[in-house]
Amino acid sequence: MNDLINKAENPEKMLNQLLIDMNTQLIESKKAVAMAIADEKKLERETANQEALAQEWEKKAMLAVRAGKDDLAREALLRKQEYENASAEYRKQWEAQKAAVDKLKISLKELQNKIDEAQRKKNLLIARAKRAEAQQKIQSTMSSVTGNRTAFDAFDRIAQKVDQLEAQADAAKELEDLSANNDLEKKFAELEKSDDTADLMLLELKEKMKALPEKTE
Repeated sequence: MNDLINKAENPEKMLNQLLIDMNTQLIESKKAVAMAIADEKKLERETANQEALAQEWEKKAMLAVRAGKDDLAREALLRKQEYENASAEYRKQWEAQKAAVDKLKISLKELQNKIDEAQRKKNLLIARAKRAEAQQKIQSTMSSVTGNRTAFDAFDRIAQKVDQLEAQADAAKELEDLSANNDLEKKFAELEKSDDTADLMLLELKEKMKALPEKTE
């Protein structure tokens, strides 16, 4: 039975089978107790029968005495004694059987109470077993989710790679915009520089011409 319990994969099925076995045992116990009670009743009846026969022979002895037949009275008393001895022996057996039957009845009642208690506990045990099984499945699922980091690590690495590519693209765009701005500013700077040089040269020429003597026609 212990091996069966240790190997049991379905507590509900095992509990149902145990209750079936208990009830089978209860039925067999009831049969045994019933037979013991029948034997007790038989001994009780036989005891009463022997006592009745002893009383009957006592009455016959009295009848013989009244009839003046002492010989018959003595024989009747001897027969009475035989039945009284038999009655005493049957009574001992009956009392011993009755004591045994009383103990059997108590044991049978205890067995019935245990089976009733087991029946009441069965549903509770089944509910507890199902809850434990569900908790075990949840724990197993959580372990598989949190324990297997390979896919999650790969996912994180890809996310980091995407972040890096986005950062590089943003940097390249920023550099491109900066380069375009620098070219445009350089062009304007050269243009402004060109205009300033021409103006300066023109001014210098005018000053030089003022210093020269005026020509006559």
